[in-house]
Amino acid sequence: MRYYSVNNLAKLAGVSVRTLHHYDRLGLLKPSVRTEARYRLYGENELIRLQQILFYKELDFSLSEISRILKDPDFNPITALESHKLALQARQYRITTLLATIDKTISTLKGERVMVTNEELYEGFPTGQTYRQEAIEKYSTKEVEASEHNLRQLGKTGFEQLKADQQDIAKTLAGMTQLDPTSNVVQQQIARHYANIRGFWGEAVCRNKNMAEAYIGLAQLYVDDPRYTSQNGQENPEYTVFLQKAMTYFADTQLSK
Repeated sequence: MRYYSVNNLAKLAGVSVRTLHHYDRLGLLKPSVRTEARYRLYGENELIRLQQILFYKELDFSLSEISRILKDPDFNPITALESHKLALQARQYRITTLLATIDKTISTLKGERVMVTNEELYEGFPTGQTYRQEAIEKYSTKEVEASEHNLRQLGKTGFEQLKADQQDIAKTLAGMTQLDPTSNVVQQQIARHYANIRGFWGEAVCRNKNMAEAYIGLAQLYVDDPRYTSQNGQENPEYTVFLQKAMTYFADTQLSK
């Protein structure tokens, strides 16, 4: 096994020697070996533990909270890494959205903002622009026009970002079909999906809806019309049912009054 001195580990992890000494005093990260000369040596297990500490710090956990988590007998590093990944992806999503908003505002202030065309609004939907007529028949002309107005206000940059987020969320959820649709890891992605749907519908429309009922209705639409959940033209019934269960659970637990 390879061992790292405190100086080598500090350089490798991008932390100070003083920080490692502090973690040692707290019992948060103990060296695996102390030589007769009192030098600290760290092995592979300590490297992984330090990585966990730094991930939790990145997510704004306090050292006392991190210590409690890592000392939990049920702590699982693989589960923790999966959780870190989702949390960081969510943070990346928020940052990307903020950047798109900044770009949109700058373009507006400069008078450069380009509005979205009718064709672009329905590009990529399984039925093309006939989706608009289907939406009018299912909802109303007033609701559809309100949603279209919201999307045009985003400008091309904001609209393209919304669609990119939609595709990323669908890809992530499609890779989770073997998981429990009510699990925290799935529900975090469903929360992203719900926020994305609100982005398409627009807040003006959402304020006048029972969103729990509307979101459950959308979940049922996915089952009734698998065109909307097909990927690369291929229907995936397993994914559709999984998505309906996950969305319905989210609506029942997070949206119902």
